[in-house]
Amino acid sequence: MSDEKQSPEEIVEQQDVEQNVEEVAEELTEDQQRIVELEAAVVAAETKLTEQKDSVMRAIADADNSRKRAEGEIDKARKYALEKFAGELLPVADNLERALQVANPEDEAIKPILDGVDLTLKSFVNTIEKFGMKIIDPQGQPFNPDQHQAMSMQENAELPPNTVLAVMQKGYEINGRLLRPAMVMVTRAPDGGVDVEA
Repeated sequence: MSDEKQSPEEIVEQQDVEQNVEEVAEELTEDQQRIVELEAAVVAAETKLTEQKDSVMRAIADADNSRKRAEGEIDKARKYALEKFAGELLPVADNLERALQVANPEDEAIKPILDGVDLTLKSFVNTIEKFGMKIIDPQGQPFNPDQHQAMSMQENAELPPNTVLAVMQKGYEINGRLLRPAMVMVTRAPDGGVDVEA
């Protein structure tokens, strides 16, 4: 500042400038505070948005998993709804097969009855196959513990060890699931040993 005395107008003008500077500084400070508040609000909103997106994605995934689980349960119910009923029908097929095995096909008196039993058995088998049942008749095949139940073993030099020599009772599966294993007689090596590698 100069040593000259300022006129009262100059003093008032300088005071106005200083007051304007203070007001501008206050306004900037208030604006800066408002900017900080708004930036904090934006960060909070973005965080909340991210949380809500995650929540929505989890809800969508849960709904999708529930839908897939329900579809799987419906598919299982559809495939295996007849399982118990089919299991109860198996003795009927067994009895029809036994009737054909024990009857004398040369006896002309019962020949029409045997033909009727044979047709009934074929019709029965065709019907159960339409509903996904499959007969397990492993005669001459290698023993499979997943589908066969060994009832006895017998020495046999003609067939390889662990081959199904005879089927005592056929097995059944429904839509790929074992309903009843086939009861079988299995071959063993003639020296009396059992082939444990099968």
